[in-house]
Amino acid sequence: MKKADFRNSTPAGSALNAALRNFPTKLFVETTTRCNLNCFMCVKQNRGSEINEGDFSPELFARLEPAFPHIEALILNGIGEPLLNPHLDPFIRRAKKLMPTSGWIGFQSNGVLMTHLRAVSLVDAGLDKVCISVDAIAPEQFKKLREGGNVAAVEMALSALNNAKSICNRPDVSIGIEFVAMKSNISELPATLDWAASRGVSFAIVTHVLPYDELHADEAVFCNITDQALALYNFWRRKAIDSGIDIQRYSVVRWKYSRTEDEQAVVDIVESMKTAAEQQGIMLDVKKLLQLEHKRMDEIAAIFSAAEEVAARTGLELRLPELALSEQRQCSFVEDGSAFVSWSGDISPCYFLWHRYECFASGWNQIVKPKVFGNLYQQDILQIWNNPEFSLFRKDVLAYDYPSCAACGLAPCDYVQNDEFEQDCHIRNVPCGSCLWCMGVFQCLR
Repeated sequence: MKKADFRNSTPAGSALNAALRNFPTKLFVETTTRCNLNCFMCVKQNRGSEINEGDFSPELFARLEPAFPHIEALILNGIGEPLLNPHLDPFIRRAKKLMPTSGWIGFQSNGVLMTHLRAVSLVDAGLDKVCISVDAIAPEQFKKLREGGNVAAVEMALSALNNAKSICNRPDVSIGIEFVAMKSNISELPATLDWAASRGVSFAIVTHVLPYDELHADEAVFCNITDQALALYNFWRRKAIDSGIDIQRYSVVRWKYSRTEDEQAVVDIVESMKTAAEQQGIMLDVKKLLQLEHKRMDEIAAIFSAAEEVAARTGLELRLPELALSEQRQCSFVEDGSAFVSWSGDISPCYFLWHRYECFASGWNQIVKPKVFGNLYQQDILQIWNNPEFSLFRKDVLAYDYPSCAACGLAPCDYVQNDEFEQDCHIRNVPCGSCLWCMGVFQCLR
């Protein structure tokens, strides 16, 4: 299997430098918030979102031009369907003229509007990467997940793009798919990858679903515990099993005033696990750990393994998400020097803080508010990028000195649930403690 690497190569040690340069390295531009589908996993369909509909204008696009000679990537999508913006093709053509020859332009799409003529127009304009959403290949399942779409439209989009590559003599154009993994479709992942590879797809991005409310929380198949906590727990769990101790009884026997010898053994081994965690600096949420569905996790791991086998056989570049939250956090958005531009011109640092919405990703209702550092109607992109507040924010993010709220047994606390976030329990003002993007479970074209 080819090693998947969707990041442009940069000099060694440049991750920090990209965030501290005088210009962004990547721009994520929301070409529109309108969409022609009604997908239940979309933030627009869920409560708490305050997303007005509109298209990114040529006037605002011109305000981005000072950054184009420096950027490595221009990703033209956000909440909506990029193909609905009538200026998409001219945007690509203009940016391509100003960007370095090594830079690339791409976007993600549901593919419904990707006709043969549109594909040729986009590829001729300079499109380098396109990622089509495919969450299932069984027709009824596809329609259920993406209301208004169908597998035939996706197949036609892939055919149109491959045809455009030939017509425009652009064999370098990269065609991929994005698969949103959830309980109701995860079993279809290997077959979907096989199907896509046979239709000219060269890469695949798999991301977990972001639950926006408690109703959809059961659709998430990632483990809401850090990988280090899970590894430690599994070590002590196996130790308990080998000793004939049922660790699952802990939540009941811990409160007993008088315990039998067996019950005391349960308490003792859990307390030993807690001590080990404290010594290693690992935060444990024992309640979450005891509620783990081990069989389900093993099934997901087996499906991911089967997906890797398909990728190895077909030559597909596959980027899988983590199964558990990564204790070693990495904000690829800030590290890569990214700026996110909303359709109305607001500049934000990442997907997590791009819009206002509510989600249930960590097992509790979370209100997320956008972090905005300026608007293109008032300043151009370089002025906003270099303002002291935005520069300091990027430095603070890369210090990674903020809590991991998802791993905390006390969450949600007043710090993160405050109407106006001021600081976290580390006395830092970076609202990133409850972000799961940097913990490896959510992915995108980048």
